[in-house]
Amino acid sequence: MKKIQLFGLALLLCTAIIAREKITVEDIYSYNTFSMNSVYGINSMNDGEHYTSLNMSRNSIVKYSYETGNVVDTIFKAVDFEDSLINRIFDYNFNKDENKILFSVRHEPIYRRSFKAEYFIYDIEEKSLIRLSENGKQQLASFSPDGTKVAFVRDNNIFMKDITGNNEEVQLTHDGEWNKIINGAPDWVYEEEFSFYQAYQWSPDSEKIAFYKTDETHVNMFSMTIYGDLYPEKYEYKYPKAGEENSKVSIHIININTQKTIDVNLGNMEDKYIPRILWTQDANVLSIIKLNRLQNKYELFLADANNGNSQIILTLEDEYYIKIDDNLSFINQNQNFLMTHEQSGFKHIYLYDINGNQVRQVTEGKWEVTELYGYNPDNNFIYFQCAKSSPFNRDVYSIDINGENITKLSDKKGSNNFVFSTGFKYFINYYSDAKTPLFITLHNSERELIRELETNKSLVKKITEDYKFVEKDFFSFTTEDGVELNGWMIKPPDFKKRKEHPVFMYVYGGPGHQTVLNSWDRNMVWWQLLVQQGYIVVSVDNRGTGARGKDFRQTTYGQLGKYETLDQIEAAKYLGSLKYVDKDRIGIFGWSYGGYLSALCMTIGAEYFKLGIAVAPVSNWRHYDTIYTERYNGLPQDNPEGYDDNSPINHVEKLKGKFLLAHGTGDDNVHVENTIDLANKLIKANKQFDLMIYPNRNHSIFGENARLHLFNKMTEFVIMNL
Repeated sequence: MKKIQLFGLALLLCTAIIAREKITVEDIYSYNTFSMNSVYGINSMNDGEHYTSLNMSRNSIVKYSYETGNVVDTIFKAVDFEDSLINRIFDYNFNKDENKILFSVRHEPIYRRSFKAEYFIYDIEEKSLIRLSENGKQQLASFSPDGTKVAFVRDNNIFMKDITGNNEEVQLTHDGEWNKIINGAPDWVYEEEFSFYQAYQWSPDSEKIAFYKTDETHVNMFSMTIYGDLYPEKYEYKYPKAGEENSKVSIHIININTQKTIDVNLGNMEDKYIPRILWTQDANVLSIIKLNRLQNKYELFLADANNGNSQIILTLEDEYYIKIDDNLSFINQNQNFLMTHEQSGFKHIYLYDINGNQVRQVTEGKWEVTELYGYNPDNNFIYFQCAKSSPFNRDVYSIDINGENITKLSDKKGSNNFVFSTGFKYFINYYSDAKTPLFITLHNSERELIRELETNKSLVKKITEDYKFVEKDFFSFTTEDGVELNGWMIKPPDFKKRKEHPVFMYVYGGPGHQTVLNSWDRNMVWWQLLVQQGYIVVSVDNRGTGARGKDFRQTTYGQLGKYETLDQIEAAKYLGSLKYVDKDRIGIFGWSYGGYLSALCMTIGAEYFKLGIAVAPVSNWRHYDTIYTERYNGLPQDNPEGYDDNSPINHVEKLKGKFLLAHGTGDDNVHVENTIDLANKLIKANKQFDLMIYPNRNHSIFGENARLHLFNKMTEFVIMNL
């Protein structure tokens, strides 16, 4: 009897050891069971020996020593002021002398990146706090380089305040008008597709401001209905759709002392873009990048800030398109500049003299530079992030400006992103891999570990011990066309090779993007919920995705959706050939561009997919904006087949499987009309589908349990139909 009891106890202990807690959607999106910590708002101080960060929980700004990683001082605490005054700091910046801080609270979102807010200036020495303006919320407030003034945008005009004198608020532009003229901020399409929201810059000597003036008068208006009141309201804004008229953009420079404005002459600006401006190290010289509408001709101008005259110093052309980034830097007292481009077939770093003559290609090889961190004139080294070891990984390297002595600085395989101190003496590494959430460490220039800043120890315990997450397996396969594609797979915890499992595929697949990365996946917990239910979860990067060179990415040019869909079908066929996969139970899910591909897979690839979920999908590229769509597909007037042949609305009659569509009615990016149009075509074709509409929610479908509701709906849809 005693032996039986002991055996039973041992069995119970073994069961406890292998047991894993079950994940619920509420755990993920309601209880924040798997929330991940980070280190926010890192600012290196002038001395290069200290940095500050934003303590979100305590609403304070804390100063640390790089050398020790220890707290030196708490520079600002919101609790020292009225509770109603500083509710939550979103971002902050120091002035030149680091005796004042400019920060924003009470953000009011406009679009993806832009917002209105209340800005405050805190005097560290006097411990006093003043509002930047009493005349309404502001946008884009910034200190002048000398720290004596603050510029900001309100009501589409630029204002300035001298914070060393009488604090008088001066209006610098006067023609701003909603949905007509914007000064100092971009229009919707520039913000979304050129990825910036501050459209003005102080000159290095603080005497001038260069700014964008955007005339969107003749851009067609798009209207969204806002529900909630007895009579719904309409929100209208300018949104240029593919082939339609864009805003007219010009660059101007205002002299702060005289308040006189000059126009920068960039030649013919008909159907042209200005994706970037950047002051050089000379306060009298402004650099400007100009693109043609097809975005395959890049011109770099240098403009005289005193008279507006300009000259082209560099021209790049491509058969298809040139993607803009922020990797332009003027160095060596304005004698040279560094930039990245992919004229060699892969994105690399190049050194030019100030006249635009190429001095050398600094990095080279069949791999991509993904970010240019900067140049240290003290040792002549350039610091950059790249995908040198694999498209899966992100490593950090340094290299001599002469293209010699390339050295790997990151030592962990996965995703490394460095934040350097002023002078490059220290760095903070934001690291993760496919099985490790953010692990943030502080190092010196010898790469020695000084301190672990954030280990997410509690989350690591949950995923390794309590819930026993299954790791991703990375794999590659070759399609029938001879193309090698990369993917990852997560198998159920009770996986059996001789059992056929259903497969749930996740796709994004848009130009230059990747889902197959050796980094922590924000959807990882939901994938684990699904594998606990017995599904194999898979993602494959199709042609057109990033870090594999220009040719691989540009394959999809002019026929967005064609090769991406073929590759996802090839992935389904490959998976279906595996002995442990049930080829008749393969589903696919995507959001935005991924939703578009999911809809194509469910129609063009109907033979291979039993289930599809498309969240906020594009259903017809004619509905989407000029800059993005025309960059990859040309003008619809020139390429009608490229637009129509790969739009899901034109393939609805092929649908066979279970299909769920979800969209927010307040989506200013991919408008809900995409889903309405697709739904209408499905109805006309008498095809059954499920539809979930989220009133007033934007592209991310957040707020008031919307995300919880959506993922509960999707989980239920998968379990019921796959």
